[in-house]
Amino acid sequence: MSPHKAPDSTRRSDRSRRAIHDAALELVGEVGYARTTIEGIAARAGVGKQTIYRWWPSKAAVLMDAFLDTAARQAEESAGAEEGAAYAIPDTGDLAADLKLVLRATVDELNDPATEAPMRALAAEGIVDAALGAQFVENLLEPQMRLYVTRLQAARSAGQARADIDTRIALELLIAPLTHRWLLRTLPLTHAYADAVVDHALHGLLPPGGE
Repeated sequence: MSPHKAPDSTRRSDRSRRAIHDAALELVGEVGYARTTIEGIAARAGVGKQTIYRWWPSKAAVLMDAFLDTAARQAEESAGAEEGAAYAIPDTGDLAADLKLVLRATVDELNDPATEAPMRALAAEGIVDAALGAQFVENLLEPQMRLYVTRLQAARSAGQARADIDTRIALELLIAPLTHRWLLRTLPLTHAYADAVVDHALHGLLPPGGE
């Protein structure tokens, strides 16, 4: 007979964490952030609520961790493809086309029912919880911002953009309009709008030769 193997507590913990992450994302999407509770997450995940409190201090922390875990899963899934392909802005030599491609993908992500409610919840909670807000920016937003900076720096080096541009301000001209429209929900967030944002950011408001 083969010797009895003790249960792998690490694998059990990983499964529990993954179940908790999935439960948190699902519940916020179904009933909203305000009505999501630690007890509800625990029941959906099939764990005791003390298990959740042992790992996270609040439901906001659970939700943040769930987003980071989702990003890690996506990175693992793309590992078999060309390295970094899913997490880089393409450089085809056509800056406008490349930016429109990635902004259209951003529109799709912001409009995705699976992530829209949790993302809104984290953005709102980060306003009142400074520590969570800082984590939200550092772990979720900054990695994406750096991709824009890298692409804009390449465009500057290739003569596709002015040599004196501030790449940080430039990326905010691209990202901020989408975020503003998404947060306020005043007008539709569409691919056509993303394309128009790129055109306005790259060509400005002045007529040719205007000052």
